[in-house]
Amino acid sequence: MGQHFSIGDIVRTKKAHPCGNDLWEIIRVGADMKMRCRQCGRIVMLDREKFIKRVKQTVKQADTPIDG
Repeated sequence: MGQHFSIGDIVRTKKAHPCGNDLWEIIRVGADMKMRCRQCGRIVMLDREKFIKRVKQTVKQADTPIDG
């Protein structure tokens, strides 16, 4: 699993949120991942395995990486 995620990364999910947006900002990294919808502000927390399955691509890398 060569994927590294950092706080502040912007990711695109495979399925859109009910608000219609598919871009999320990562706000917590660890065994559980927390992300905020870039359109409506809803915060979702998933375990790392589910998070990795749902992410399609990293759109923007954070400026300062934090290992998680």
